[in-house]
Amino acid sequence: MSTRLVNLVIDAARPRVLAGFWAALLGWRVAGELPGEVDVRAPETDGWDLDLVFVPVPEAKVVKNRIHLDLASRTPAHQEELVARALELGARRVDIGQGAVPWVVLADPEGNEFCVLEPREQYADTGAVASILVDAWSPPRLADFWAGITGWEVRAGQGEVIVGLRAPSGRGPWLEFLRNEDAKRVKNRVHLDIAPPAGADHAAAVSEVLVAGAAPADREGVRVPWRVLTDPEGNEFCVLTPR
Repeated sequence: MSTRLVNLVIDAARPRVLAGFWAALLGWRVAGELPGEVDVRAPETDGWDLDLVFVPVPEAKVVKNRIHLDLASRTPAHQEELVARALELGARRVDIGQGAVPWVVLADPEGNEFCVLEPREQYADTGAVASILVDAWSPPRLADFWAGITGWEVRAGQGEVIVGLRAPSGRGPWLEFLRNEDAKRVKNRVHLDIAPPAGADHAAAVSEVLVAGAAPADREGVRVPWRVLTDPEGNEFCVLTPR
């Protein structure tokens, strides 16, 4: 399949403010600002091919996000530095039932959870972001779906507990699916965008993704150039126009 990952999209009450937080925390830059979105981009050295895209929404956050970022650290001292920087920028510590763990769970200024991981060899070459982590009822099944529509490869796994995908280039973050039995109750505030390459047929690409196991989720009466779908576990994502 020709579609590829292009964005990680985060709903926000104040997109510009939240984009500024993440740009400052990660050491990235605000690459574009439009009335409907603010884009944050990684330096080329991180090998991250996705933009973080912040879009305005009126709804408040009410449940724990099913998709979140894990940040990489190089040493225990670096982990402490990242946590301190996040707190100075407006993050706060949160308890989501993690117990005594070596990573630190925080929430950004709008309540989006993220983790600052202890040093791990697996994430030594990912850049600032170690992983995009997705809660899943069946990590192997969901990982197979996303591998099929993105071209990312299964590189690690622990049975039914966690499965990790990596871009074919071997650079940038992992896309990981972690076993979680919590029911999905509301629209995700964090979602992925995929797109076919420039010159491809958008409708044909959408059809391929539907055949792979996605389902339509477009809102009635809303006309946009992209298509909104859900993956086999109901997580929303968009198939953007060719680019």
